[in-house]
Amino acid sequence: MLNISENIVHCEKDLVGLQSPAKTTLAKWHFSFRKLLLVLLGLFVFFMFLPWTQNIHADGKVTTLRPEQRPQTIHATISGRIEHWYVTEGQSVKKGDTIVYLSEVKSDYFDPQLVDRVGNQVNAKQGAIESYSGKVGALETQMDAMRRELESKISQIHNKIAQGKLKVESDSIKVLQAGIDLQVAQRQYSGTKNLYDKGIKSLTEFEEKRLKLQEAETKIVAARNNYETSRQELDIYRTELRLTQNEYANKIAKTQSDRFSTLSEKFDAQASVNKLRIERDNYARRSTFYYIVAPQDGYIVKAITPGIGEIVKEGAPVVSIQPADYQLAVEMYVKPLDLPLISPGRHVRFMFDGWPAFFFSGWPGVSLGTFGGSVVAIDRNISANGKFRVLVAPDETDAPWPDALQMGGGAKGIALLNDVPLGYELWRIFNGFPPDLYKEEGKETPDNSKK
Repeated sequence: MLNISENIVHCEKDLVGLQSPAKTTLAKWHFSFRKLLLVLLGLFVFFMFLPWTQNIHADGKVTTLRPEQRPQTIHATISGRIEHWYVTEGQSVKKGDTIVYLSEVKSDYFDPQLVDRVGNQVNAKQGAIESYSGKVGALETQMDAMRRELESKISQIHNKIAQGKLKVESDSIKVLQAGIDLQVAQRQYSGTKNLYDKGIKSLTEFEEKRLKLQEAETKIVAARNNYETSRQELDIYRTELRLTQNEYANKIAKTQSDRFSTLSEKFDAQASVNKLRIERDNYARRSTFYYIVAPQDGYIVKAITPGIGEIVKEGAPVVSIQPADYQLAVEMYVKPLDLPLISPGRHVRFMFDGWPAFFFSGWPGVSLGTFGGSVVAIDRNISANGKFRVLVAPDETDAPWPDALQMGGGAKGIALLNDVPLGYELWRIFNGFPPDLYKEEGKETPDNSKK
């Protein structure tokens, strides 16, 4: 107090009855409001440090984990006419049960004994193959006989050539002997003629020597003729050898050509047999396609081509079936912006259509009616809706999914990310930042590959 006024106030009782102090004094509720603000501020600070689980929301639908467990359509393998239905929609069937019977509509397969007739053609062609095999064997035997005959002929001609060579040598020696005899006769003739001219030898002796000279000349001419004849015979034998070799070579070549032609016909027959066998097996196999059977245990969902007498084309859908044994999963679609935050093994919570659930975003521990899942696969390509498909299987460590859950139902997926303070999360949302993708040092992303 400045003690400006002479009226000194010692206590609040002195202010009783005065109007100015009553108008300037603070109200009692002002102090209560201040306490309330302090309490609210304290609560706000307390909530800012509460843990908050970041998450990603994505819509999806219930499906199966394996492709063969999903609803499938059974198609007609062949074109045919529906003759009889053995099942009704909603009926349970076992693997191999007959669903519908088709009759043939193509004229090429009307013959009821088509398989047997094609089998007879196969047997006939098989007999032709055996005949060709026998002919090939006969030709090979004929070629072997020709080769043996050629060897015998060549051996005979070689003997003749050897004899001709000996005869040529003998005749050549005779020519030499005849030449020596001619020289002797010429000397005797010359000496006798000189003596005859001198009158020492008689005419008779002279004529005798001249006769011997003529005989010697005749002998040498004959010896030379025989020598030339022997040489010509030797050449004839050699020519005969070449002609014989060429003749039998032509015969063997012709037989070999016939053998190859027979083998070609045999191979053509074998190709025809294989083709006929394929046709026979195809016809026999086609007859089994008249009955459309269940590929696995399941339930008949819908007859796509109902009625009797309906014509179905090859590959046309006939009936759809739901497998009996399956493992549920959820395929959900996430935005490309959120895809880097999803990895195999990431935990996901689901709210299924038809099951009441209470989910408090950020605090999954206090949520009710949700079911856990684990990411098992992420598509590499974007879907037609502009999002990426993520396949999530039930979490074995969590509560089992409802037994009444059916494929095709809707599901709301919440992928759980990192735990951060609530204040940080609000700051992130206000600034438009994505959820944290940072990993703590030494902490690995869960891997469900072994699972």
